[in-house]
Amino acid sequence: MSVCQSCGACCASLRVDFHPAELAGGAYAWADGVPLAMTVPVTAKIVRLRGTDEAPPRCVALAGEVGVAVRCTIYDARPSPCREFDVEHAACARARRQCGLPPLAVEAD
Repeated sequence: MSVCQSCGACCASLRVDFHPAELAGGAYAWADGVPLAMTVPVTAKIVRLRGTDEAPPRCVALAGEVGVAVRCTIYDARPSPCREFDVEHAACARARRQCGLPPLAVEAD
């Protein structure tokens, strides 16, 4: 199991905005695209995953318990910000800290 499948802190800490072309039926959608019902419009060129602007944030597509076992219910169709996020980003460490999780071990080169 990847560390992400036992973490989920990014999905419970960060706002996720993306272009509507990644929605279901959009020109740049992966797989089936992000379901429209899982988003809220922000502007004509930006939509946001529901729940990521709540207090506390939690993506509507996140299933499971953060820090224990999680999964993305739209993993194959997830939008570009989710695809580009990586455990090496400083935002990962901040999200883990915000969720009360310890930092990830850094491997030596």
